[in-house]
Amino acid sequence: MYDTDKRKLLSALSHGAIFFSTAFVSVGLPIALLFASDDPVVKENAKESINFHFNVWFYGVIIGALIFVTFGLLIPLGFLGYLLHWGLTVWALASVFSNPDTPFRYPFIFRIL
Repeated sequence: MYDTDKRKLLSALSHGAIFFSTAFVSVGLPIALLFASDDPVVKENAKESINFHFNVWFYGVIIGALIFVTFGLLIPLGFLGYLLHWGLTVWALASVFSNPDTPFRYPFIFRIL
């Protein structure tokens, strides 16, 4: 049996790492938790967080290119993307705290891991 409080904390750190920075540094915490933890739920949450990081970067590049090509006309699209990114992360955190025994799965993302 795994410690529920520890599971909540480590899963929340995996998903919440994206709040630390939108740069490449923030993915280091879920990667470290993936290798350091022996809890299967924490490992699944870490994998999902890593996949979400990849999606945020991928779509960020696309949105950034569209904003550049349209000379800034699509800046509201950038704000919408940022709100979606933060909203999904808050949803993941709420899910981890309310149901710690089930790994959270982000909707509409591609999964590499």
